[in-house]
Amino acid sequence: MEHTTTGESHSADESGAGEVLYSAEMRQTKGRCVLTVNDHLQGSVEMYVVPEKAAQKLPFYLSMLRGKLG
Repeated sequence: MEHTTTGESHSADESGAGEVLYSAEMRQTKGRCVLTVNDHLQGSVEMYVVPEKAAQKLPFYLSMLRGKLG
């Protein structure tokens, strides 16, 4: 049994065992925040420079998304 950052429990077959469809990461490089989105279905990668203020609000947006999904 695994636990998420929201405290939810999932069995091993619900998390990590399936096919990755999309992934994203944000990095800070040379003073810029860069969002990289990988579309594993199409085999494409998109990169966006994100304003620092938007990057700082990301935890808030993720919290809103968790609330909508949970």
